[in-house]
Amino acid sequence: MNALVMNCSPVRNGATAEIVNIVADCLKDEYEVKAVCIDDFDIGFCKGCRVCHSTAKCFQHDDVDKVIGQFEWADVIISVAPSYWADIPGQYKAFIDRCTPWCNTHEPHATIGEGKRGYAIALRTGPSMRECNRIIESIEHFYGHLEIERCGNLGLCSIECKEAVEPRKSEIIEFCKQI
Repeated sequence: MNALVMNCSPVRNGATAEIVNIVADCLKDEYEVKAVCIDDFDIGFCKGCRVCHSTAKCFQHDDVDKVIGQFEWADVIISVAPSYWADIPGQYKAFIDRCTPWCNTHEPHATIGEGKRGYAIALRTGPSMRECNRIIESIEHFYGHLEIERCGNLGLCSIECKEAVEPRKSEIIEFCKQI
């Protein structure tokens, strides 16, 4: 079984990356694991032309297909996203927008393999779960349109910096046991 752990932050070595590393390490005995960062890919913004609603393809040629290839490879997808103004980072949102060709709300649409399970981990600097819940809802909404089964989530508040992850490591490890 294959697990993709997606760093949805453009920061490759911050708190989100620390969580990605913990999750990848927890899963490595049970899965073949790939950890990727959204910033490793060149993804343009959706132009809103809706051509993909009739062709199931985007006219833009960038790395969206590479990321979808990672989703296709995976049996399990874990998206780890920090709060950027109370929602997912723009780079990940741009990717989601560009996944309209795979969205199940129009025909024809492209598809990824069946039976995939998705998990969401959200983190934020403040103490309230409200922002984490919004991030989780964004990720789970995206999963739903790609027909990825939403299987679990974790919200982590008061994560100010990379060093703030270590005291929460046992909570992250416990979450990974359900994956």
